Amino acid sequence: MQIFVDADACPVKDEIYKVVYRLEVPVVIVSNSHFRVPQHPLVSRVVVSDAFDAADDYIAERASEKTVVITSDILLADRCVKAGSVVIASNGKPFTADSIGAAVATRAIMADLRAGMGTENIGGPPPFTKADRSKFLSSLDEALMRLKRGA
Repeated sequence: MQIFVDADACPVKDEIYKVVYRLEVPVVIVSNSHFRVPQHPLVSRVVVSDAFDAADDYIAERASEKTVVITSDILLADRCVKAGSVVIASNGKPFTADSIGAAVATRAIMADLRAGMGTENIGGPPPFTKADRSKFLSSLDEALMRLKRGA
């Protein structure tokens, strides 16, 4: 069992480290740029090139039914769900086989709207809240416990 984090814009890295230490699950922090990660045997960092989707490709190539992937990137989530991974957004929302199709379609619609109207007329995601952080912790803990039990 292993966790992969699409880390460049991930707001819950500190929360991930706490869960990793408590449940003793290795985590790989994948990014396009260097930043500090804790020096701990369960935490590793991979810095990929700045090529388009390099971090996504690295994670998707390693995704399996024994991995948990943390990402808010819907297209990466789609690839990982198809590989059998448990995928959780940074706000705690799980991406599942049942929900990923609608998420991909919504993303495409929003991209079309932004292209036609300009980004100033369409809001982005809602601000990240303490409730999101709490929901994320709960979702990650639940997913890891389920994988540990072999469910």
